[in-house]
Amino acid sequence: MNAWLVCAALLLVAGLLPVVWGTARGPLGHRAVAQNCGTSVVCLVLVLLAQGYRRPSYTDLALVLAVLGPVGTLVFARLLNGELGEAPRWARPATALTVAATVPIVIAACVATGPGRAAVKVVLIGVLLAVGNLIASRTLSAAAHRDAAATGHERDGDPYG
Repeated sequence: MNAWLVCAALLLVAGLLPVVWGTARGPLGHRAVAQNCGTSVVCLVLVLLAQGYRRPSYTDLALVLAVLGPVGTLVFARLLNGELGEAPRWARPATALTVAATVPIVIAACVATGPGRAAVKVVLIGVLLAVGNLIASRTLSAAAHRDAAATGHERDGDPYG
């Protein structure tokens, strides 16, 4: 067992326990935000496992997940537009945490892979994760804001709370 696998295991436990809790409980808006964060956690774990096991194919899986994960969240936001309810208070901190976790993992993986196509792929994964997570989070927040304004549940102009 090497340091990459230890980091992957720690991220898997520390990242997926709150995600599973968030998707299993609470209103639909909370579940959608938790699902969005879960996609990022699994993608980062795949990047770490690719380094730990020296399997570049795991990086390909992370790239596919980095593209399809935020798209799936956007589809949820579109289909469940009127049912999302109030956005959770922890939506912004959770998004910031997942984007902040992306940076050191991507930098470490790029240093480990060295210059080449693999490093470009890892950087692309990081950019797609960060941008996709921010766009999906803002879309969920905007949908929750519209729902709250339509139902009159918005408090003091803050959709979070």
